Amino acid sequence: MPDTPTLLSMLLLLLSIGAIAGVLAGLLGVGGGIVLVTAFFYAFQALGYDSAYLMQICLATSLATIIVTSTRSVLSHAKKGAVDWQVLKGWAPGIAVGAVIGVLVAAALRSVVLQGIFGGLAMAVGLYMAFGRNDWRLGDSMPRGLKRAVLSPVVGFLSVLMGIGGGSFGVPLMTLHGAPIHRAVATASGFGVLIAVPSVLGFFFVQIPDGARPPLTLGAVNIPAFLVIIAMTLITTPLGVRLAHAMDPKPLKRVFAVFLILVAGNMLRKAAGL
Repeated sequence: MPDTPTLLSMLLLLLSIGAIAGVLAGLLGVGGGIVLVTAFFYAFQALGYDSAYLMQICLATSLATIIVTSTRSVLSHAKKGAVDWQVLKGWAPGIAVGAVIGVLVAAALRSVVLQGIFGGLAMAVGLYMAFGRNDWRLGDSMPRGLKRAVLSPVVGFLSVLMGIGGGSFGVPLMTLHGAPIHRAVATASGFGVLIAVPSVLGFFFVQIPDGARPPLTLGAVNIPAFLVIIAMTLITTPLGVRLAHAMDPKPLKRVFAVFLILVAGNMLRKAAGL
């Protein structure tokens, strides 16, 4: 069991991380889960729980926090009339199915493989945030029919493999199909709920050996880390929502993109054993 000073240091670190993740979730509709997975990875590794199951614990615990963060975020955005409920209703079944498949795949992979997948997808998200343009378009409205039936499970599946909500893929998807950025951020926060709820239920049944999991871990979800993070995100997510409606988040998004590219590169380095 880690000593008290180490636990206190990690508690303070998680409190800070939770505060930042909450603001990012509300402000950008992206970033909370990416920050949390990375933070949990290094935190649990420092506490001596580095194993072939470490990434499953990080993904599951991050997704558990997203249930609370995304719910708070979508309700806050809804009060401002920014959520497109028709899009959420149409995309919900496919996203949920993709999330469940993501849990099954994540449970079967080793931590190092999940690190590589996380690093590769995070690099793609970071590059899009850094170099994507507002005038890029794939269409004038959100896909329906067969295209939606294909894309919606992909959003849920990839999001679970990264331990993130819907923002990282939902916001670009909606803006590329003509949605204003504020509506995309607000609606994508609802994607997070659709992804996190079924996936966390699945992760509760993933078996992690006793020696490989931190104390008070249920399935693959670490309960203490979950509680610490939501305590902060409940406070700071509404602040991020207010900032999103009061300012242009573009400059901050560029800075975050650089941070994300660096984090992704480090994950890929670790996955390659360098």
